[in-house]
Amino acid sequence: MEDKKKPKHFRKDIIKKGLLVGGGLLVANELLTVEPLINAAEANTTTSVKPVPNSLSQEDNIIRMQRELHQALEKPIDQVHWVMVIDQKKCVACDGCTVSCISENALPPGVVYRPVIKEEVGTYPNVRRKFTPRPCMHCENPACVKVCPIAATYKREDGIVSIDYDKCLGCRYCITACPYGARSFDWGEHHTDNTPEVMPYEMEPGYEYGEARTRSKGVSPVGNARKCHFCVHRLQNGMLPSCVTTCIGRATYFGDLNNSKGLVASLVGSPRATRLLEKLGTKPSVYYLT
Repeated sequence: MEDKKKPKHFRKDIIKKGLLVGGGLLVANELLTVEPLINAAEANTTTSVKPVPNSLSQEDNIIRMQRELHQALEKPIDQVHWVMVIDQKKCVACDGCTVSCISENALPPGVVYRPVIKEEVGTYPNVRRKFTPRPCMHCENPACVKVCPIAATYKREDGIVSIDYDKCLGCRYCITACPYGARSFDWGEHHTDNTPEVMPYEMEPGYEYGEARTRSKGVSPVGNARKCHFCVHRLQNGMLPSCVTTCIGRATYFGDLNNSKGLVASLVGSPRATRLLEKLGTKPSVYYLT
């Protein structure tokens, strides 16, 4: 009988010892795992942190657009066609692009180059919100150019529609002619008008079209029509437009449409791509993914 009971007690002892040994191994393992972290913390280092990979598995779109921008700048200007693509499903109406544009171009009250139009569409209860960032469309067939009496508004060889502030009379014909409402007039106002004094930051120069201009009464761009110019002063220095780099939803893309292998060319070829008021025949250079 004793021999028959012995294996039972023996098995219990084995299990107990196994649990003790296993527990000890777990504790030892935890100590081995934690010790390097403690040592690293005491040494104020990050040696225990996994290294950052040298390269990403997929190139970030901002990096790709920057690279393709530099490639486009190496070509003659008449072989480049700048376009912008805006993905409306990614836009969250944060107005980050609007604010960054105001800051980049030192815009005064009432002058906005890139508003975000917010709409409610559908029939209740099937409704949703629709957001449409609306820069200048930089049309291939621009109505604004046709009505300018002194050619102050013109289209560059790379497709950017520009304004010569030194020529502009301030007649505002172009503002009326634009079917997209993309132009504003600079009345010479400041954000800090009606305060003891205009704040110094409002007297800082803007650098539109690559020229430093300080706003003051009777001096351009005060008294001129103004609009988005795809941040041409940034393009000339190899940088993407401000609205592209500050879009938190990564909804805005920019590049050379003539680069058939480029990011924007692939997006423009999407079945989701459309342009505003295409029936007018203006042929905008801004596309929307709906």
